[in-house]
Amino acid sequence: MPTFALMTKLSPETTANLDSKEEMGRTWYSKIKQSCASVRWLHHFAILGPYDFMDIYEAENEEEAAKVSMITLANGAAEAVNWTLIPYQRYLAMINDLESKGVF
Repeated sequence: MPTFALMTKLSPETTANLDSKEEMGRTWYSKIKQSCASVRWLHHFAILGPYDFMDIYEAENEEEAAKVSMITLANGAAEAVNWTLIPYQRYLAMINDLESKGVF
């Protein structure tokens, strides 16, 4: 299954109520589980920088990943950006394939 990184920035309203963040997180996760059955969570990080959280997960396809973003935006996020992740060995194989075809 494809792997994705969800980068989330909380809304000002959400950060003003951090005491309820744990419950909000459980509600968010429950909605994802109900609506996106193929999603398999690998990691959940609170991070320092332009985003507040990074989630690494697998999903069946881009549509499921888009649903994750939509649910995240509807549940307290100001931004929810999904990035497609390619395992490094697969990336190298893609380069080798292109080289063998004379692309570069």
